[in-house]
Amino acid sequence: QVQLVESGGGLVQAGGSLRLACAASGSIFSRGAMAWFRQLPGKQRDLVAGITRGGTTKYADAVKGRFTISRDNAENTVYLQMNNLKSEDTAVYYCAATRWDNPWSTESLYDYWGQGTQVTVSS
Repeated sequence: QVQLVESGGGLVQAGGSLRLACAASGSIFSRGAMAWFRQLPGKQRDLVAGITRGGTTKYADAVKGRFTISRDNAENTVYLQMNNLKSEDTAVYYCAATRWDNPWSTESLYDYWGQGTQVTVSS
């Protein structure tokens, strides 16, 4: 049974920082890439950042230079460091895992999902 458990969301002022963490159980973490998505109410879920097993990363244009994805393979944990947050970053953030070792895959290729964590940026 694979589980992804996110933590670290919350309320922050614009310009501030938050770090999200996603702890993975099961063998999926060692096989493939991990990613963070985000979703606004009534909107589709968008890929924000992805990282391969070896550490290759890719980011959405909207977050480049502000967000950093990293993973600790020994701890089966992936992180999303978010700096210089903007009001438009407000969303529910989801951690996802895929068996494919590609930092940028379509949503349908992700096999496992966390429950989501709310990030709210006040202006």
